[in-house]
Amino acid sequence: MQILHIISSARGAESFSTRLGQGIIDKLLAAQPGSTVVVRNVATQPFPHLEEAHLQAYFTPAEGRSPEQQQAVRHSDEAIAQVMAADVLVIGVPFYNFTIASSLKAWLDHLTRAGITFRYTATGPEGLITGKKVYLAVASGGIYSEGPQQPYDFAVPYLRWMLSFLGLTDITVARAEGVKLPEFQATALQKGIDSVAV
Repeated sequence: MQILHIISSARGAESFSTRLGQGIIDKLLAAQPGSTVVVRNVATQPFPHLEEAHLQAYFTPAEGRSPEQQQAVRHSDEAIAQVMAADVLVIGVPFYNFTIASSLKAWLDHLTRAGITFRYTATGPEGLITGKKVYLAVASGGIYSEGPQQPYDFAVPYLRWMLSFLGLTDITVARAEGVKLPEFQATALQKGIDSVAV
């Protein structure tokens, strides 16, 4: 089994989403010894935000791309290849201003390619990345899974919809939440890890 760990936190070793993701991976490795882990840190190795050159390259047939367009499409091809090669995705999701990190959004933008990772059909869009398991390792300073702050969670609903659009419908959400609240911070990480059964 190949596991792809997407890290998007800018907090390095202190990151709760990264540590939660690693906790999930440790469980996966215990259940499936011999599995391999590929780590892509989009915070330290960011994908560029989409520009005109990227979009032009996406909509130009491969054989007709200029050298500049070939360079522009390289990041997208890399993101897609890593996801296609994986059996399991563990995506670290730190809560930044009620949503995902821009580095994670950029990775998703490069992953989303018409005709490659999704297509339009007579009955609507069809995701082409199928047969994979996704774990979202979500970390937040407050509580967003329930209670008065729940409507302000713009991270998990967006990721669920976007990943499902691409065909990634088997999604488990684990949360280390309340990491900035004294009554929750000591147990938040372990509670998130314990919530995942593999």
